[in-house]
Amino acid sequence: MPQFGQSLPEASALPHSRSRRLPPYRGIVAVDAKDFTGFPAIEHGLISQAIPQLLQQSFERADIAEVWHDRRFPASTGDGYVFGFEPAWMPFLIHPWLHTLQEVLSEFNVHSVGTVSIRLRVSLHVGPLPDSGGEFDGNGTPRNDTHRLLDSRPVKAMLAASNASITQVAAILSDRCYQDAVAGGYTGRHPDHFIEVPATVEGKRFDQRAWLYVPAPSGNLYDRRILGDRVVDDQEAGRDAADADGRTPKGKAGLRAPQLSMTQRADRGNLNNGTVHGGQSVTNAGGDFVRGNLVRGNSFGGDYVGGNKAGTVQGNQGDTVHGDKNERRA
Repeated sequence: MPQFGQSLPEASALPHSRSRRLPPYRGIVAVDAKDFTGFPAIEHGLISQAIPQLLQQSFERADIAEVWHDRRFPASTGDGYVFGFEPAWMPFLIHPWLHTLQEVLSEFNVHSVGTVSIRLRVSLHVGPLPDSGGEFDGNGTPRNDTHRLLDSRPVKAMLAASNASITQVAAILSDRCYQDAVAGGYTGRHPDHFIEVPATVEGKRFDQRAWLYVPAPSGNLYDRRILGDRVVDDQEAGRDAADADGRTPKGKAGLRAPQLSMTQRADRGNLNNGTVHGGQSVTNAGGDFVRGNLVRGNSFGGDYVGGNKAGTVQGNQGDTVHGDKNERRA
């Protein structure tokens, strides 16, 4: 019988049977080449070799070469690459590294016209993973989810729908990665650069909230095929609600239509529809004068007038009076 140099791992306690220390938290980055299987087989080796070289160049140019040099449990996936890193670096991978990777790939593809052109999907995640220096480190649910994000519908659709001459990188961030690094304010990119998407993978039980980021966008980002019907419907509902009350949904910055002053005039009474801003003047047969919120005198044809007349006015807000308004009522 063949002898194996390593013994079987020791049996561990069943999950949920006793408490144990969590593995260290690690950031995880995975990349995958678009249409790898569409290239002739003779080019597969070249692409597999070029991807880590391009990654190294991009980390060095982004001034975070330390992340590449200290990478944990690195592995080639044939059409891509994956490794772990200290999560404190996560904001820098989101920016400037993704933007720098876009630049490096653009240069590479320009100089490789007629040969291999590489466009990459990127996924970023964070979570507890074994990292003791062993051969099988880095395996766990966070790493599985990183690869699921990489294969999810939104990031694939974004790269496919964009212009191949412009967009070389499409990235997807897990919700935890986004909340910690972007929403927390640690990344040099405003949250409005990111688009919420439902990350699903065909044939897999995977459905998570995620965030799409494209350093050099092209085509139509606001597309049901990319964002998913649920996200599009939610965004449209938010815009409709914002239009109704003059605000922008979810705290997003926006411009509100300016309010215009309006003066309306109607003989022998007030007749207003809609919202009236500014002053109003009414001229009646008896010569009494009403302007804005001021009513001269306490009686108007015998009826008391009070309150603010400059708000929202609908219907007939005044009596139609015939004859001399200075005549006392019997």
